[in-house]
Amino acid sequence: MVLIVHWLLSALSILIVAHVVPGFAVRGFGTALIAAVVIGLVNATLGFVLKILTLPITILSFGLFLIVINALMLMLAAVLVPGFSVQGFGPALLGAIVLSVVSFILRFLVSSL
Repeated sequence: MVLIVHWLLSALSILIVAHVVPGFAVRGFGTALIAAVVIGLVNATLGFVLKILTLPITILSFGLFLIVINALMLMLAAVLVPGFSVQGFGPALLGAIVLSVVSFILRFLVSSL
């Protein structure tokens, strides 16, 4: 049940980001659900490998380079999911930041219920 709630919250977060960040678009809630799964899978596989390989840069940047990796993972997910698009690196970077914040807030609100 917890997994489904997190999946729905991730999809809702993606929809919120699409309304807030210009250049970040999602066709509908169904597309957001698929995008949430793809983003999770991409982050768990390729994202994990990239985070290990770029660990020295991440340490030197005090962890800020992780935002760049997350932006790249969003761009890759946008290529894989029809109806989900990110128009360049700038929107991907801003989208990664906003997505993290929105996801954190939504999960905090749901966990406090």
